[in-house]
Amino acid sequence: MQFRPLQDRVLIRRIEQEEKSRGGIIIPDTAKEKPMEGEVVAAGPGTRGEDGKLHPLDVKAGDRVLFGKWSGTEIKIDGEEYVVMKESDIMGVVEPS
Repeated sequence: MQFRPLQDRVLIRRIEQEEKSRGGIIIPDTAKEKPMEGEVVAAGPGTRGEDGKLHPLDVKAGDRVLFGKWSGTEIKIDGEEYVVMKESDIMGVVEPS
């Protein structure tokens, strides 16, 4: 199945964090928090300004982004979990060092 976000929405796949803490303690599934980092899978075309022009999004497919813990709407596509959110809910793009 294909999914194409509309306007300023983006489709994000969460990136799982390590299952161990820095001290080597294994964190059980029940104590884990959902990751706040993900990869943009698809992005909408952008929003239309009052002048009628299309303003493209700053993020694109493949970008690693940080977003709020409770941002977006969770959906399942072909058994895989994704989050759909507006670009304004994204805090920033993680650049490789």
